[in-house]
Amino acid sequence: MNQQPLGEVQKQALALPSLRKLPPGITQSTVGDAEAMAELFESFGLAMLTGVLCIYIVLVLLFKGFVQPMTILVALVLSIPGAFVALYVTQTALSMPSMIGLIMLMGIATKNSILLVDYVILARHEHGLSRWEAVIDACRKRARPIVMTTIAMGAGMMPIALGIGVDPSFRAPMAIVVIGGLITSTFLSLLVIPVVFTFVDDLIELSGRPFRRFRPHHGAAVLPDEDEPVRPVV
Repeated sequence: MNQQPLGEVQKQALALPSLRKLPPGITQSTVGDAEAMAELFESFGLAMLTGVLCIYIVLVLLFKGFVQPMTILVALVLSIPGAFVALYVTQTALSMPSMIGLIMLMGIATKNSILLVDYVILARHEHGLSRWEAVIDACRKRARPIVMTTIAMGAGMMPIALGIGVDPSFRAPMAIVVIGGLITSTFLSLLVIPVVFTFVDDLIELSGRPFRRFRPHHGAAVLPDEDEPVRPVV
């Protein structure tokens, strides 16, 4: 008997004419494996939301700000399409192991953005580089460790994705999701994250400019107004 995913079987069952036109007073309910699958997806959705929130809190403590960590969270958006494309290419259904792979991918994908953004901030504050020079220098110096880490992670997951080992049906979808998400997040992070960083940095500069304009620096001399005559000191 040909095995089919539970979601495809449920879709075919709901497409039956007897279920599409129910008599009055009769309602449809999901029980059994389909009900367990729905509860599983809800639980994993809550787990992913909690994971993103925890990552954001850690990044706020690391970068001492609430806006700049949003740049790093863009890496999560860049990794998800690659994970689903990998599932589609390999004809693998979205299941519990693949959802576990998505949670693993969240922590791995943010690593690339942290390496880039942290080096840009370090180069600007401690080495005195301009923003453009710091971004170019970060992409040039951080590209090698990012690519090497991705290759090492992908090489370690490749035997599992190919079904080599014990119980490949459970662990293979997890490895496929991680490999697909790493490929897209690695190459897109080097292109998109620097651009997003410049936009976020401009937003921070624009939001803080009115406060810097009307707030004199500590110890700086306050110049008199041009229309006010200068009174000699007796």
